[in-house]
Amino acid sequence: MLHTPLHLNKNVLTGDSEKAGIRDGFGSGLVDAGKEQEQVVGLCCDLTGSVRMNLFAEEFPERFVQIGVAEQNLASVASGMAAMGKIPFAASYAMFNPGRNWEQIRTTICYNNVPVKIVGGHAGISVAQDGGTHQAIEDIAIMRVLPNMEVVVPCDKHQAYQATLAIARTSKPSYIRLEKQKTLEITTAETPFELGKAQIMWNADVKSADGVLIACGSLVATALQVAQKCEKEGKKIIVVNMHTIKPLDTNVLDLLSKKVTAIITLEEHQRAGGLGSVVAEYVSEHACIPVHRLGVDDAFGESGTAGELLQKHGLDIDGVYKSVNTILK
Repeated sequence: MLHTPLHLNKNVLTGDSEKAGIRDGFGSGLVDAGKEQEQVVGLCCDLTGSVRMNLFAEEFPERFVQIGVAEQNLASVASGMAAMGKIPFAASYAMFNPGRNWEQIRTTICYNNVPVKIVGGHAGISVAQDGGTHQAIEDIAIMRVLPNMEVVVPCDKHQAYQATLAIARTSKPSYIRLEKQKTLEITTAETPFELGKAQIMWNADVKSADGVLIACGSLVATALQVAQKCEKEGKKIIVVNMHTIKPLDTNVLDLLSKKVTAIITLEEHQRAGGLGSVVAEYVSEHACIPVHRLGVDDAFGESGTAGELLQKHGLDIDGVYKSVNTILK
């Protein structure tokens, strides 16, 4: 069952909840972050509408800079502004930010430990018809290894709003990963959020669970629907929303790895280097339990609808359900 204290949207279990863009939550969150702190500024690579930074640009035109199609310059300018006391949010498509400007992020932002907030839009294979060149499925891997960098993957619109406000308040470099497609609303405005603190969203009673399904991004909704389907057949699954990849909530992993026989991770990212790897790295050093990683298996994306691509990689409801049953047979 859904964890009641989190005030989740019950309609997500039937797929009937409202759909909204995760990037829309970021856009409204950035405006409110700007109202909260005058040091917040926005920079974008000619994609203000696509990443919803147009809302901030309209509200605070004097605090917005259009960099143009120059992601390396985006990172460098943002770093300089941060060194002068600003809190820059630097946005582009994730394939180019951090994909194209990783070295500038590493050397000018992380090395100097300045509070630049990297915004990666259109992440994952659900970018769909944009094709493999624009489907960032390696971005979590390259960002989480950077010293000082925080990595956040909100599960829906409401959480993206909360996460944007939260990273604006930290003094660290941050990366927030946003998806393009409208996704099911899992949380509500009343759902609490804290950086670095995972949320057990389904079956909080860990004593009787068969396994744990840890997900991030919009696939948290898929994980919840799979858990409900499994429960009807007598298999109890705990669902965890690991919205913060770094810093990782090791407390929840310590708790769960002692109570179940297997951990399964689910992400719209390469199996290598992402959420699954983060969890496996920690668990392998602190528990004796297998970690099974569901994601894109050493492949590039391609053109197709979001549904077709998720199905191909076994990341739709039927595919995840089949994998969970095979693992926990």
